Amino acid sequence: MAEYISGVITFSLIYVIATVGLAIFTGFTGLFSLGHAAFFAVGAYTASILTYFYDVNYYLALVAGTAMAAVVGVIIGYPTLRAKLRSDYFAIATLGFGEAIRVLLENLEITQGARGLPGIANETTLTVVVVATILVIWVARNFVYSRYGRAAIAVREDFVAAEMMGINLFQVRMLSLVFSAMTSGLAGGLFAHYVTFIQPGMFTAYLSTQLTASVVAGGMGSITGPVIAAVLFVAIPEALRVASMWRLVAYGFLLVAIMVFRPQGLFGYKEISLNSIRRLFRKEVA
Repeated sequence: MAEYISGVITFSLIYVIATVGLAIFTGFTGLFSLGHAAFFAVGAYTASILTYFYDVNYYLALVAGTAMAAVVGVIIGYPTLRAKLRSDYFAIATLGFGEAIRVLLENLEITQGARGLPGIANETTLTVVVVATILVIWVARNFVYSRYGRAAIAVREDFVAAEMMGINLFQVRMLSLVFSAMTSGLAGGLFAHYVTFIQPGMFTAYLSTQLTASVVAGGMGSITGPVIAAVLFVAIPEALRVASMWRLVAYGFLLVAIMVFRPQGLFGYKEISLNSIRRLFRKEVA
């Protein structure tokens, strides 16, 4: 039982890592992406190939997977963001990009096609995932409160006004895209070395939709909200696995309930911090 709970927590935190990066790109910069499963897959395959075929150190492989995802992010981001694609057009472009990556992985010899890579080293532990999650959330929080984060919020609110004020739209959007790609790549590497088997069918548009749904349901202007939503969207279906198909009904019901009763998301633009907890405690004491 303890191992099962540890596994659910590990999976939840892996998805939290990917969701936090997407929260920066979608929630704070204002561009929707439906292709982040591609960065997840790139990180997973890069790290797995290095440890599977070349016996590279696990941690170095994670760094390489994260870096490769960042490179792929630049490759897709440069032409689309230079063209200043609007939110819906950019989402369609990323959706096509995600499917292209999946098809490419199915036809490359080194990825072993649809057969996938079985027997990947089981290196990912709960401790590693917890440390990675804390690090990613810390970097994301610092980004939000930096001048780049403020610029990203300005771009989200009104990109025309932001550009007139001298903000470089391309630079801000590219920076947030690369960061979100890196977190997805890191999550992919951790995921691959936890489940010990990957194949292209694991990285479909469903994964991208799940990440985006976590951001929207958690709150478009928050980091705390998407983190909690990602945990809920992984933990609740797992807790209801004994109910077979009804667990998917519960997942859909939870998402619809959030959209109806909290259209701004679970946290909206609010965050949970030590200062907010102290203020709440003092208020209750008073």
